[in-house]
Amino acid sequence: MAERPVVETVITHHTVWHALTGDVPPLSLPAAGITPAVLDSRDVRPGSLFAAFVGEQTDGHRYIGQALEKGAAVVICEERGLEFLGDQSVQVIRCQDRADNWTMPQAVSLALPLVYVVESTLEAIQRLGGFQRLHRCRADLRVVGITGSVGKTSTKELTETILSQRYATYKNPGNLNSDQGLPLALLGLGADKERAVLEMGMYQMGEINRLCQLARPSVGVVTNVGPSHLSRLGTIERIAQAKAELVEALPAADDGGVAVLNWDDERVRPMAGMTRARIFSYGLTPEADLWADEIESAGMEGIRFRFHHNVGQGKTDNLYVKVPLLGRHSVHTALRAAAVGLVEGLTWQEIAAGLQRSTGQLRLVLASGINGSTLIDDTYNASPSSTMAALNLLEDLRNGSGRRRVAVLGDMRELGDFTEEGHRQVGIRAAATSEILVTVGSLGQIIGTEALNAGFPPDNLYMFENADDAIEKLRRLVQPNDLVLIKGSRAVGMDRVVTEISQQSNER
Repeated sequence: MAERPVVETVITHHTVWHALTGDVPPLSLPAAGITPAVLDSRDVRPGSLFAAFVGEQTDGHRYIGQALEKGAAVVICEERGLEFLGDQSVQVIRCQDRADNWTMPQAVSLALPLVYVVESTLEAIQRLGGFQRLHRCRADLRVVGITGSVGKTSTKELTETILSQRYATYKNPGNLNSDQGLPLALLGLGADKERAVLEMGMYQMGEINRLCQLARPSVGVVTNVGPSHLSRLGTIERIAQAKAELVEALPAADDGGVAVLNWDDERVRPMAGMTRARIFSYGLTPEADLWADEIESAGMEGIRFRFHHNVGQGKTDNLYVKVPLLGRHSVHTALRAAAVGLVEGLTWQEIAAGLQRSTGQLRLVLASGINGSTLIDDTYNASPSSTMAALNLLEDLRNGSGRRRVAVLGDMRELGDFTEEGHRQVGIRAAATSEILVTVGSLGQIIGTEALNAGFPPDNLYMFENADDAIEKLRRLVQPNDLVLIKGSRAVGMDRVVTEISQQSNER
């Protein structure tokens, strides 16, 4: 199942009142805490804040009554939400017309839930998150913003681990990186934190700029630019333009702004000319401020490589490391996180200690599969570049062991004009890195067909329209010691494939 966003907040009733009404709270309203903040009524527990949004599947306003029944202390909704209160008694705080004829209620208490009626729930939750960031955090808080087409979450996790070696550090819980999710995440950011690491997603132009207005990053990390969300933005150039909004929003170098840029990406390098911040580059080229070479896979034990930090005047700091990250692509993750550590003044000893603590914190998961197999669960998201990286990992993990490599690959969505080409590229790579190939979905058939064109044995290819048929085949196909990679869109049920062929599921 997709992770549902829940934040254990540090906000109070005073914070919500002041942020949404623009006025000081009445004396009758105590400064009691509110937690958690949720977007799904199923996650409400006594004392929660429930924000009612219109989602892709349903309208959260329809579940306000259920949220109140489960003990929500605060509801933020639009006018139509009042139709769904059910039998619940509440105190309604109308915020829509506070600029002209809004009148402060005279007696507000916590005896009944508070329902804040707003013009837009999205604008309200953003106003609340921005208020928390500006008025309830340390004045010297430094925020690290991370964006890119691939690698945001793994970079966020590892960067937080490294910075935590010295600083009290906060990060987005789960997948809260959108225009709804990031402001919700800010509600958990309090005055005790010295650093915050915030992943920033993007679906349209201007969205990252808006997130930067709310989060106020001092450091911006751009992982890469690829065809993810191409169907929404139309061209790869517009995706690059949207990602560049992060570096454009950073403070000037004299004010502590730093842009951490992937020097191996031809669409990221030009962003150095789009910001007032200091540039800190990373990559696999000696031209970068921080670069790596002598990369060697240690299979399931991780990767080895050598860091080089160009410190100026022809001097370089070198460090050999072995880190428990899977796949050669993880070198870039380590470079990004280490770059932030260096920017924030950490020593190499602190950075190395953080890298060693990274096991189990990234999205990719190794699990026990049916029939004594090992599953590589990389179903969190899917794009051509991340799928190619996963296939490279499949090749690395075999490492001469003789174990069969099984690739189970599904549709990759939102690729726009790159849809067919992206799936073809994956098919060619799958033919070179796997002995067995199983595809799921109509687009997955492009992967299978291209694998055949690249010389993949027809008897080892199985193509299915849906996940159920693929699962049935995998139950008979998977053998002891097989390495089974599962990668693709949740829209075609790739997460269900993992669940159904895991050993734990089949032992119930």
